[in-house]
Amino acid sequence: MKDWIEGFQASIDYIEQNLSEELNIENIAKTAALSSFYYQRIFGAMCGITVGEYIRARRMTLAAQELACSDNKVIDIALKYGYDSPDSFAKAFRNFHGITPAQAKETGASLRSFAPLHIKISLEGGNMLNYKIVEKAPFTVVGIKKQFNAETSYTDIPKFWSEWMSDMKGLKGMFGICADMDGKNFNYLIADLYEPWKDIPDGCETFQVPGGLWAVFMCKGPMPESMQQVNTQIWSEWLPSLKGYTLAGNYSMEFYLPPAKNPADTLNYICIPLKKVQ
Repeated sequence: MKDWIEGFQASIDYIEQNLSEELNIENIAKTAALSSFYYQRIFGAMCGITVGEYIRARRMTLAAQELACSDNKVIDIALKYGYDSPDSFAKAFRNFHGITPAQAKETGASLRSFAPLHIKISLEGGNMLNYKIVEKAPFTVVGIKKQFNAETSYTDIPKFWSEWMSDMKGLKGMFGICADMDGKNFNYLIADLYEPWKDIPDGCETFQVPGGLWAVFMCKGPMPESMQQVNTQIWSEWLPSLKGYTLAGNYSMEFYLPPAKNPADTLNYICIPLKKVQ
Protein backbone atom coordinates (compact mmCIF):
# COMPACT_ATOMS: atom_id res chain seq x y z
CA MET A 1 0.00 0.00 0.00
CA LYS A 2 2.85 2.37 0.82
CA ASP A 3 4.35 2.15 -2.69
CA TRP A 4 0.96 2.74 -4.31
CA ILE A 5 0.26 5.83 -2.20
CA GLU A 6 3.76 7.17 -2.80
CA GLY A 7 3.27 6.78 -6.55
CA PHE A 8 -0.04 8.63 -6.50
CA GLN A 9 1.43 11.40 -4.35
CA ALA A 10 4.32 11.65 -6.82
CA SER A 11 1.80 12.36 -9.58
CA ILE A 12 0.29 15.21 -7.55
CA ASP A 13 3.79 16.56 -6.86
CA TYR A 14 4.44 16.42 -10.61
CA ILE A 15 1.30 18.48 -11.23
CA GLU A 16 2.41 21.04 -8.63
CA GLN A 17 5.87 21.35 -10.17
CA ASN A 18 4.44 21.95 -13.65
CA LEU A 19 1.41 24.18 -13.12
CA SER A 20 2.94 26.87 -15.31
CA GLU A 21 3.69 24.31 -18.05
CA GLU A 22 1.45 22.30 -20.37
CA LEU A 23 0.20 19.27 -18.44
CA ASN A 24 -0.60 16.02 -20.23
CA ILE A 25 -2.79 13.40 -18.52
CA GLU A 26 -0.69 10.53 -19.90
CA ASN A 27 2.49 11.96 -18.34
CA ILE A 28 0.73 12.66 -15.05
CA ALA A 29 -0.62 9.10 -14.88
CA LYS A 30 2.78 7.66 -15.80
CA THR A 31 4.32 9.12 -12.62
CA ALA A 32 1.80 7.05 -10.63
CA ALA A 33 2.53 3.93 -12.75
CA LEU A 34 -1.10 3.89 -13.92
CA SER A 35 -2.86 4.21 -17.25
CA SER A 36 -4.67 7.50 -17.84
CA PHE A 37 -7.93 5.50 -17.83
CA TYR A 38 -7.49 4.25 -14.26
CA TYR A 39 -5.69 7.33 -13.00
CA GLN A 40 -8.62 9.61 -13.76
CA ARG A 41 -11.14 7.22 -12.19
CA ILE A 42 -9.04 6.80 -9.05
CA PHE A 43 -8.33 10.53 -8.77
CA GLY A 44 -12.02 11.38 -8.93
CA ALA A 45 -12.99 8.75 -6.34
CA MET A 46 -10.21 9.61 -3.90
CA CYS A 47 -10.16 13.39 -4.26
CA GLY A 48 -13.78 14.21 -5.02
CA ILE A 49 -12.88 16.30 -8.09
CA THR A 50 -11.49 15.56 -11.53
CA VAL A 51 -7.82 16.01 -12.46
CA GLY A 52 -8.75 18.94 -14.68
CA GLU A 53 -10.72 20.64 -11.91
CA TYR A 54 -7.77 20.25 -9.54
CA ILE A 55 -5.32 21.74 -12.04
CA ARG A 56 -7.62 24.69 -12.75
CA ALA A 57 -8.19 25.34 -9.03
CA ARG A 58 -4.47 25.29 -8.27
CA ARG A 59 -3.65 27.55 -11.21
CA MET A 60 -6.34 30.04 -10.19
CA THR A 61 -4.98 30.01 -6.63
CA LEU A 62 -1.41 30.74 -7.74
CA ALA A 63 -2.55 33.33 -10.28
CA ALA A 64 -4.44 35.23 -7.58
CA GLN A 65 -1.41 35.22 -5.32
CA GLU A 66 0.74 36.67 -8.10
CA LEU A 67 -1.83 39.35 -8.90
CA ALA A 68 -2.10 40.38 -5.26
CA CYS A 69 1.61 40.31 -4.44
CA SER A 70 3.43 41.39 -7.61
CA ASP A 71 3.42 44.02 -10.33
CA ASN A 72 3.16 41.40 -13.09
CA LYS A 73 0.69 42.22 -15.86
CA VAL A 74 -2.58 40.31 -16.13
CA ILE A 75 -1.73 39.15 -19.67
CA ASP A 76 1.62 37.73 -18.50
CA ILE A 77 -0.01 35.81 -15.65
CA ALA A 78 -2.75 34.57 -17.97
CA LEU A 79 -0.19 33.19 -20.44
CA LYS A 80 1.86 31.66 -17.63
CA TYR A 81 -1.10 29.57 -16.46
CA GLY A 82 -2.21 28.41 -19.88
CA TYR A 83 -4.75 31.01 -21.04
CA ASP A 84 -4.43 32.37 -24.57
CA SER A 85 -6.17 35.68 -23.93
CA PRO A 86 -6.95 38.07 -21.05
CA ASP A 87 -10.67 37.53 -21.69
CA SER A 88 -10.60 33.75 -21.22
CA PHE A 89 -8.41 34.18 -18.15
CA ALA A 90 -10.70 36.85 -16.69
CA LYS A 91 -13.76 34.64 -17.19
CA ALA A 92 -12.13 31.65 -15.48
CA PHE A 93 -10.76 33.88 -12.72
CA ARG A 94 -14.16 35.43 -12.02
CA ASN A 95 -15.84 32.00 -11.94
CA PHE A 96 -13.36 30.84 -9.32
CA HIS A 97 -12.79 33.94 -7.18
CA GLY A 98 -15.95 35.96 -7.83
CA ILE A 99 -13.96 39.06 -8.78
CA THR A 100 -11.95 40.23 -11.82
CA PRO A 101 -8.14 39.97 -12.07
CA ALA A 102 -7.95 43.77 -11.86
CA GLN A 103 -9.94 43.76 -8.60
CA ALA A 104 -7.58 41.09 -7.22
CA LYS A 105 -4.77 43.65 -7.39
CA GLU A 106 -6.61 45.98 -4.99
CA THR A 107 -5.65 45.98 -1.32
CA GLY A 108 -8.01 43.89 0.78
CA ALA A 109 -9.45 41.91 -2.16
CA SER A 110 -11.22 38.72 -1.08
CA LEU A 111 -9.70 35.67 -2.81
CA ARG A 112 -10.21 31.93 -2.67
CA SER A 113 -7.40 29.43 -2.10
CA PHE A 114 -7.25 25.73 -3.00
CA ALA A 115 -4.38 23.99 -1.18
CA PRO A 116 -2.23 21.24 -2.75
CA LEU A 117 -3.53 17.73 -2.16
CA HIS A 118 -1.67 15.27 0.05
CA ILE A 119 -2.79 11.66 -0.19
CA LYS A 120 -3.13 9.80 3.08
CA ILE A 121 -5.07 6.59 3.63
CA SER A 122 -6.50 6.08 7.09
CA LEU A 123 -8.61 3.30 8.56
CA GLU A 124 -12.04 4.61 9.45
CA GLY A 125 -13.70 1.37 10.46
CA GLY A 126 -16.30 -1.11 9.55
CA ASN A 127 -17.25 -0.67 5.88
CA MET A 128 -17.82 -4.10 4.35
CA LEU A 129 -16.86 -4.61 0.71
CA ASN A 130 -17.95 -7.93 -0.80
CA TYR A 131 -15.93 -9.14 -3.77
CA LYS A 132 -14.37 -12.20 -5.36
CA ILE A 133 -11.59 -12.74 -7.90
CA VAL A 134 -12.63 -14.96 -10.79
CA GLU A 135 -11.22 -15.98 -14.17
CA LYS A 136 -13.46 -15.46 -17.18
CA ALA A 137 -13.10 -16.46 -20.82
CA PRO A 138 -13.40 -13.68 -23.42
CA PHE A 139 -16.94 -12.90 -24.49
CA THR A 140 -18.66 -10.62 -26.95
CA VAL A 141 -21.32 -8.03 -26.27
CA VAL A 142 -23.51 -6.00 -28.59
CA GLY A 143 -24.51 -2.49 -27.68
CA ILE A 144 -24.80 1.18 -28.41
CA LYS A 145 -21.58 3.17 -28.00
CA LYS A 146 -20.88 6.79 -27.22
CA GLN A 147 -17.67 8.66 -26.45
CA PHE A 148 -17.36 10.64 -23.22
CA ASN A 149 -14.92 13.06 -21.68
CA ALA A 150 -13.56 11.92 -18.32
CA GLU A 151 -14.14 15.42 -16.92
CA THR A 152 -17.92 15.29 -17.43
CA SER A 153 -18.69 11.56 -17.62
CA TYR A 154 -20.22 11.30 -14.12
CA THR A 155 -23.10 13.53 -15.22
CA ASP A 156 -23.17 12.67 -18.94
CA ILE A 157 -23.33 8.85 -18.68
CA PRO A 158 -26.58 8.86 -16.62
CA LYS A 159 -28.06 11.11 -19.34
CA PHE A 160 -26.94 8.52 -21.91
CA TRP A 161 -28.82 5.83 -19.99
CA SER A 162 -31.92 8.04 -19.86
CA GLU A 163 -31.75 8.57 -23.62
CA TRP A 164 -31.35 4.82 -24.17
CA MET A 165 -34.35 4.03 -21.94
CA SER A 166 -36.58 6.16 -24.18
CA ASP A 167 -35.46 4.19 -27.26
CA MET A 168 -33.99 0.87 -26.13
CA LYS A 169 -32.93 -0.33 -29.62
CA GLY A 170 -33.72 -3.94 -28.75
CA LEU A 171 -31.30 -4.03 -25.79
CA LYS A 172 -31.94 -5.06 -22.19
CA GLY A 173 -29.00 -3.05 -20.82
CA MET A 174 -27.20 -5.89 -19.00
CA PHE A 175 -23.77 -4.21 -19.13
CA GLY A 176 -22.20 -0.80 -18.91
CA ILE A 177 -18.66 -0.99 -20.28
CA CYS A 178 -15.91 1.65 -20.20
CA ALA A 179 -13.22 0.98 -22.81
CA ASP A 180 -10.53 2.40 -25.08
CA MET A 181 -9.39 5.36 -23.05
CA ASP A 182 -7.58 7.93 -25.19
CA GLY A 183 -6.27 10.71 -23.00
CA LYS A 184 -9.35 12.42 -21.60
CA ASN A 185 -11.88 10.51 -23.72
CA PHE A 186 -13.25 6.98 -23.54
CA ASN A 187 -15.99 4.88 -25.08
CA TYR A 188 -18.95 3.68 -23.04
CA LEU A 189 -21.29 0.94 -24.20
CA ILE A 190 -24.75 0.02 -22.99
CA ALA A 191 -24.75 -3.63 -24.00
CA ASP A 192 -26.09 -7.19 -23.83
CA LEU A 193 -24.47 -10.54 -24.53
CA TYR A 194 -24.03 -11.00 -28.27
CA GLU A 195 -26.09 -13.82 -29.78
CA PRO A 196 -24.67 -14.49 -33.28
CA TRP A 197 -27.94 -15.91 -34.60
CA LYS A 198 -29.68 -12.58 -34.00
CA ASP A 199 -29.42 -9.44 -36.11
CA ILE A 200 -27.46 -6.55 -34.64
CA PRO A 201 -29.93 -3.75 -33.83
CA ASP A 202 -29.63 -0.53 -35.83
CA GLY A 203 -27.06 1.83 -34.38
CA CYS A 204 -25.36 -0.93 -32.36
CA GLU A 205 -22.03 -2.73 -32.71
CA THR A 206 -20.15 -5.63 -31.14
CA PHE A 207 -17.26 -5.46 -28.68
CA GLN A 208 -15.11 -8.33 -27.39
CA VAL A 209 -14.42 -8.21 -23.66
CA PRO A 210 -10.98 -9.76 -23.07
CA GLY A 211 -10.65 -12.86 -20.92
CA GLY A 212 -8.61 -13.01 -17.73
CA LEU A 213 -8.89 -12.30 -14.04
CA TRP A 214 -11.62 -10.03 -12.74
CA ALA A 215 -12.35 -8.60 -9.32
CA VAL A 216 -16.14 -8.70 -9.04
CA PHE A 217 -17.72 -6.40 -6.45
CA MET A 218 -21.29 -6.79 -5.27
CA CYS A 219 -23.43 -3.65 -5.02
CA LYS A 220 -26.60 -4.18 -3.00
CA GLY A 221 -29.25 -1.53 -2.54
CA PRO A 222 -31.00 1.29 -4.39
CA MET A 223 -29.42 2.59 -7.58
CA PRO A 224 -27.37 4.58 -8.31
CA GLU A 225 -26.35 5.18 -4.69
CA SER A 226 -25.21 1.62 -3.98
CA MET A 227 -22.98 1.46 -7.06
CA GLN A 228 -21.51 4.91 -6.47
CA GLN A 229 -20.66 4.00 -2.88
CA VAL A 230 -18.95 0.75 -3.86
CA ASN A 231 -17.11 2.47 -6.70
CA THR A 232 -15.66 5.00 -4.26
CA GLN A 233 -14.63 2.22 -1.85
CA ILE A 234 -12.91 0.28 -4.64
CA TRP A 235 -10.59 3.15 -5.57
CA SER A 236 -10.07 4.74 -2.16
CA GLU A 237 -9.97 1.68 0.15
CA TRP A 238 -9.64 -1.60 -1.72
CA LEU A 239 -7.03 -0.66 -4.34
CA PRO A 240 -4.51 0.92 -1.93
CA SER A 241 -4.50 -2.28 0.14
CA LEU A 242 -4.43 -4.69 -2.83
CA LYS A 243 -1.56 -7.20 -2.70
CA GLY A 244 -0.47 -9.79 -5.24
CA TYR A 245 -2.43 -8.23 -8.10
CA THR A 246 -2.36 -5.09 -10.20
CA LEU A 247 -4.84 -3.42 -12.54
CA ALA A 248 -5.01 -4.75 -16.10
CA GLY A 249 -6.39 -3.27 -19.30
CA ASN A 250 -8.05 0.03 -20.11
CA TYR A 251 -11.58 -1.16 -19.51
CA SER A 252 -14.01 -1.92 -16.71
CA MET A 253 -17.54 -3.23 -16.55
CA GLU A 254 -20.82 -2.88 -14.67
CA PHE A 255 -23.25 -5.83 -14.69
CA TYR A 256 -26.92 -5.06 -14.05
CA LEU A 257 -29.56 -7.49 -12.83
CA PRO A 258 -33.31 -6.79 -12.98
CA PRO A 259 -34.35 -4.56 -10.06
CA ALA A 260 -35.82 -6.30 -7.03
CA LYS A 261 -39.30 -5.47 -5.73
CA ASN A 262 -37.63 -4.02 -2.66
CA PRO A 263 -34.91 -1.58 -3.86
CA ALA A 264 -32.81 -2.52 -0.83
CA ASP A 265 -32.48 -6.05 -2.25
CA THR A 266 -31.37 -5.00 -5.75
CA LEU A 267 -28.05 -6.58 -6.80
CA ASN A 268 -25.59 -5.24 -9.38
CA TYR A 269 -21.87 -5.75 -9.87
CA ILE A 270 -18.74 -3.76 -10.72
CA CYS A 271 -16.00 -5.77 -12.48
CA ILE A 272 -12.34 -4.66 -12.61
CA PRO A 273 -9.72 -6.56 -14.69
CA LEU A 274 -6.62 -7.71 -12.80
CA LYS A 275 -3.36 -9.51 -13.40
CA LYS A 276 -1.10 -11.28 -10.91
CA VAL A 277 2.10 -9.54 -9.88
CA GLN A 278 5.06 -11.57 -11.10
